[in-house]
Amino acid sequence: MAGAGRAGRTRAAAPSGSAGPRLPNPRLTGLGSGLFCAVAMFLLGCLDQLLFGASPTVYGVLFLPVCALTALWVRGGDVLSAPVVVPIAFAVGLLPVAEGGGGLLGRMMGLVTGLATQAGWLYGGTLLAAAVVLVRRVRWVRGRRRRGG
Repeated sequence: MAGAGRAGRTRAAAPSGSAGPRLPNPRLTGLGSGLFCAVAMFLLGCLDQLLFGASPTVYGVLFLPVCALTALWVRGGDVLSAPVVVPIAFAVGLLPVAEGGGGLLGRMMGLVTGLATQAGWLYGGTLLAAAVVLVRRVRWVRGRRRRGG
């Protein structure tokens, strides 16, 4: 009987709003967020190459949620690194998507051409990450002012 009472209290103490699965909320360092973003974009670039024949539009659309997640998951102290690592990850992920001739020079020309023609997606994702970072930073400053006096 004593065990049943303890189990009943444990169930009652559980929050009632946690009925559904929770989204992950990792806190990445600046380096961790850069690695996450670069690896995610490279894998998405490879997936785009396999499934859609290296469609730059699909790659650009997939880039936007990665930018938002990177800006949301970086920890507070490193939050300003998110808009910096996002364009680097775009270029890394563009390697499998970029059209290029044979050899290293052809691949580099394809990368430069891809960066030039897909600049809209690159700027859009970077601005999205910067906006998320700005909102997070403003909320952090306001919360600190409320606690500080």
